[in-house]
Parts: sequence; structure tokens; C-alpha cells
Amino acid sequence: FPSIEIARHCGADAAQFLLIEGGSAAVLFSIAAPALLFLLPLNLYAGDSILDDQFSKTTINHITKGSPLLWIHFVFTVIVVVLVHFGISAIQERLRITRFRDNFGNLSDPSSNSTAIFTIMVQGLPKIIGADRAVLHEYFQYRYPGKVYKVIVPMDLCALDDLANELLRVRDEISWLVARMDSRLLPDDDYDGGEGGLGGGVEQGGWKGIRHCLICCWKWWKGFCADVMAKFGYTDDERLRKLQEVRAELENELADYKEGHAPGAGVAFVMFRDVYTANKAVQDFQNEKRRRIGKFFSLLELRLRRNQWKVERAPLATDIYWKNMGTPRLSLKLRRVFVNTCLMLVLLFFSSPLAVISALKSAGRIINAEAMDNAQNWVAWVQSSSWLASLVFQFLPNVIIFVSMYIVIPSVLSYLSKFERHLTVSGEQKAALLKMVCFFLVNLIILRGLVESSLESAILKMGRCYLDGEDCKRIEHYLSASFLSKSCLSSLAFLITSTFLGISYDLLAPIPWIKRNLQKFRKNDMLQLVPEQSEEYQLENQDTNGLQRPLMQNESAYDNSSMDNPEGQDLSVYPITGSSPAPKQTFDFAQYYAFNLTIFALTLVYCSFAPLVVPVGVVYFGYRYVVDKYNFLFVYRVRGFPAGNDGRLIDTVIFIMRICVDLFLMAMLLFFSVQGDSTKLQAIFTLALLVMYKLLPSSSDSLQSTLLEGVQTIENVVDGPIDYEIYSQPRFDWDNSQG
Repeated sequence: FPSIEIARHCGADAAQFLLIEGGSAAVLFSIAAPALLFLLPLNLYAGDSILDDQFSKTTINHITKGSPLLWIHFVFTVIVVVLVHFGISAIQERLRITRFRDNFGNLSDPSSNSTAIFTIMVQGLPKIIGADRAVLHEYFQYRYPGKVYKVIVPMDLCALDDLANELLRVRDEISWLVARMDSRLLPDDDYDGGEGGLGGGVEQGGWKGIRHCLICCWKWWKGFCADVMAKFGYTDDERLRKLQEVRAELENELADYKEGHAPGAGVAFVMFRDVYTANKAVQDFQNEKRRRIGKFFSLLELRLRRNQWKVERAPLATDIYWKNMGTPRLSLKLRRVFVNTCLMLVLLFFSSPLAVISALKSAGRIINAEAMDNAQNWVAWVQSSSWLASLVFQFLPNVIIFVSMYIVIPSVLSYLSKFERHLTVSGEQKAALLKMVCFFLVNLIILRGLVESSLESAILKMGRCYLDGEDCKRIEHYLSASFLSKSCLSSLAFLITSTFLGISYDLLAPIPWIKRNLQKFRKNDMLQLVPEQSEEYQLENQDTNGLQRPLMQNESAYDNSSMDNPEGQDLSVYPITGSSPAPKQTFDFAQYYAFNLTIFALTLVYCSFAPLVVPVGVVYFGYRYVVDKYNFLFVYRVRGFPAGNDGRLIDTVIFIMRICVDLFLMAMLLFFSVQGDSTKLQAIFTLALLVMYKLLPSSSDSLQSTLLEGVQTIENVVDGPIDYEIYSQPRFDWDNSQG
């Protein structure tokens, strides 16, 4: 299956993911050839350092400090940078077939028929514009006469969602209160009240008498409490009256939404008649924002708060979280500040499970020092056994770290990204990707490279180098032979664990008994291995086996299931569930991208230090590509995903891949500055190589920022209702049954 077929059958996200994995495997394979043919024999046979273990002899530590042979490692560094640069450029070129527009808004695929290429999204509008959208249409018509096709101003769907939830809660509370008041009117058949009933119950004795006494006491207590509350005006009738008043107010507010008089979301979608005008509008507003100083606005622009606008190319209608449309800016900023603060604190103090274990160990010594001493004796006995020590201190820590990094931490970061309430799915995935990559890089590269348990401890130890006044000589310890060998061995062990444990776990995912055994843990998206019918994301006319359909189907089946046809979507779920109109993707792209990028960075950083790391990285991406391609075609297939997207997430992935090259060059720069020649020429040339690499133009930069004029107009694309307009207008069928 070529990439275009994968995009058509499984969606653009799946095709892009496989292209990144296949391209990464190809890039690392090209690096593995010189690493195994030249670098590995060089380290083994040309090095003359005295090392005990065989693995250390395969690393760069086997070459003595200042040896001329290190120039071969510098040449290898240049080769790696060149291969990765052209490899990433080739990946970007192949990714064009999965995007409906490039970075400048021009069509990547001439056959694309998405309305998003003609649309811009304006944020920062006053919410009062929702009731008088003609003013906004007049402004754009004045700036681009005859080119404006339609202006769509969605309602404040975030407030509507809160309003609907509150209304349903009040209605349920009224129903419960009325039922409780009616139940009090029913006769009491258990016992007759009064003294006779009580005396008869006591004469009977036993359990029946005790039960009757308890019932009488409980009824007396309820009556007493009701009398006290009635004196203060807190009766059920009064509570019912207040709830009915609240319900009437909420229904009046809901009526404004039904009649179209509700406030806007502060966002507008402006559709132009051609791609040229849409691209020109984006460039005009962005250029004006850069040159805002000294600019005067007209009265109409001041009314529209023109100085607060943020104009960008509109995302796909199916990529938008319509439930979050209209979330206040202050709420968004507070949410993101809270999430990023929590992430920074976790990265600093509890970066890895090892830091948590160290904290528990310190707490245990405070509570019971004798027990901790006994535990130390047990650890010493385990270390005396060679095979048991290898199992406990090499394999099990990697398994623990793998489970926490691969399953627990990504799920937590995904939920934190959802808490930030991003406007688009791709924006949420981008935020989750950046958080996971930062967490993985700190844990799997920085802390593993320094053999530390927390970032705080590493910073303190590095700081002592300067405070002790030794010209930071102790920093050489971090690049000593034993230290670097231990770091390389630890990284190689983690790569092997990730390759054969993690990918094999995904390969076995379709087995039904695994699905049944893991069903109780399905809160974690990573463990949703076999997609099921979801109430929040039901697709119209979809049967229970629709997700695991045969590989080959008729052409019309895919055409009819395209998300470009909004009429097939049931929007009556709004605003009850807040679900996206698009089907839910059961494959967590952000999480897998983050982990793959970390493996890519880990392989690049250690490719010169330990050449044996490179073939393991090649096996990882090759094995991962085969397994994920199988899972996309037979397991994770869901109807309705478009074959092209705007590539916002994939642009972030490419950017991080280039950052991985920077990390590799900085690691080599640090090594050459400590272990290189006495004249520091290798370090100087590596720094120059880093600067040259940052100045190299990428494939997107080499493209001309041209405006596409007269190629396609919106009249040739729009045939029926507009997707933005349909998705932004919720239906209220859910309210008819309530009267």
C-alpha cells in the first residue's frame, strides 16, 4: 500500500505517521552503514585505552584523549548531519501528498476540494458581534470588495454547553423533589402512629419492637428538622419555587440561542471566493500586526477591536472542538499556566520513577532506619549473584521505566492537554506532543546521560563545580570512560527493551483475550487497543463491526464516508456531550510521536559514542513501521477521516526532528571540548558545523511564498451546505421532550 492509499483508507494522520516512521528508519539505516563499517572497527581495534568490559571497547571511550583518531569521529559527525538533513527534506517532500495545503496556504493537491483553503479564522472579536454579524461582513467587504463569499460567526458554544448542563441538572432536581413530595402523601402501612402503636410494639418485644421504635424516632426527627427549616423558610415548597425560577431563567437564556440572538464566541470564519484572496488576507493582517506601532484605527475597526485580532488560516471544520468555542481568554491562560507550572515542577523534582523511589527511600529511612539497613544488606546479597543482579538491576528497572514512560506518564500529560481546552484537535495534539517530548528528553537523554534520578540533583551537582572554585574540573567526570560507558549501556538496554517489549505488546493487541483482560484499564487511551463502538462518537449508519471492516471495499463506500459531507453527521448531540462531529481516533498519535521522537533523538545522540545503538534504532523503526501499518489497516480503521489535513502537527514533528540534530551536535561539542585535541579544533569545527546547520534552508523555506491566483474558486467546491456553518449551529432536539 503506498502512502496515498494509506491516506485514503486510514486518513492523513495515519499516512503521515507511517511516513515519519519509514523515513526515520531509512535515515538511521544510512547512518548505521558507516557506523558499523568504520566507527565500530575503529573503536574496537584502534583504541588503546585500558578497559575491563567488552562493551566499553566498542564505544568512543576506547580511544585515548586527544588521539588523532577522533578526527574520524568528527568526519562521521559531518556525515550524520548531512544524511539527516537531506533525509528530513525527503520526508517533507513525501508528506506533501497528505496535506491539502502547504505552509503558505497554497494547494498541495490540485484535486483537493476542502473549503478550508478559502477560509481564514479571526479570533479576538467582541462577543456582541454574534448578534450583529453584518458589521464584520461590511468590514471585510470594504477591504476586499467582491471577494467575500460568506462570514460565519459561531455562537458561544462553551456557554451553551454550560447552560444546557445546568438546565438538565435543575430539571432532574425538580423531578426528584416533586417525587419526594408526592411520596409523603402516601399512607403509612407499616405501623399506626401514636401511643397505642408504640405500646403494642414494645409488648411484642424482639426485633419487630426495636425496628418500630427506630422508625418512629426517625420520623419524629425528620418532622422536627422540617419544622425548624420551615421557620427559616427552607421548606420543600420554597425550594421547589426557587428551582422553578432558575429553570425559567435558564430556559429564557436557551431561547436566545434557539432564536439566534445569543452572544458570539469571539471567533469568525471568513470565506473568500478564491485562494489568492484568502492567502493575501492572512498576509495582510499578519504584516499589519508586526507594524502596529503608530497605526491608527477607524471607528469601525475600534468597534471590532481590530487591535486584538489574531488572524490565521482556518483549520478543518472536523478538526475544531466546537464545544470549546467561546472559552474566555482568562480561563485559557489560567489553565495553561497551571498545567505548565505543574509540568515544570514535575520535571524539576520528580522527573523519573527513580526520583520517586529515591524520595520513598529517604522517607523510609526517616520512619524506620533499621528496616532500610536490612534492605541494604539484601541488595548487597543480590548484587553478589551475577545472574540475579543482572535481572534485578538491568532488566527490571528498564521495565519499570518503560511502563511508566510508555503508559502512565503519557496518559497524564494527555489529560492535562485536554484540560487546557484547545480550540482544535491538532492544537491539543501539538501541546501534548511538546509536553511528552520535553518529559522524555529530560528522562531518557539528560538524566540517563548524567545517571541522575532528578533534574534538581543534576543541577545542584553541576553548580557545585563552580562553587568549589576548581574551574569546574569535576565536570570531566561526566564524560569519563566509566561514566560514559555506563550511560551508553543504559541507553542501549532501554532501546532493546522498547524495541522488543513495547512493539511486541502492540503487535499482540488484536488478540481478543488481551482485550478482555485489559478492559478494566480502558481509561488509558494507550490501552484502547481494539476500537469499539463509542456512544460519544457514534457514526451514522455504522454497525458494531464497522471499525474492523474488510480491507477492500467499493469506491463509493469511501466517498460517502468522507468528512467533506457534513449532512451525514448527527449534530443533535450538541451541546449535551460536547463530542466532536468527527469520529474519535483510537490511536494516540501525540503519544506515539513523542516516544518515537525520543528514540530518534536517543539514537542520534549516542550514534558516535556507541555505534551499536544505531542498528537497534533501525530495528525499532523498521519493526514499528510494519506493526503500525498492520494495525492501521486492520485494527484502528475508522470511517470518516479525511485523506488530507493542514499538517500543523506534522510540522511540529519535523521541527523536533531537527532539534534532535542540534542535541547530537551539542553532545559531540561537549565531548570534543573535554576529550578532544589540545588545540580544541574539533570542538571549534563542531560549533561551526552547528551554526552552519542552523543556517541551512529547509525545504519549506526554499519554496517561494507565492500567492495562488485563479486556480480554483469556491463555487467549484461548495455544493450544498457549508461545513463550518453546519457544525457551528447546534440542534436542540434534545430539548423538545422536556416541554
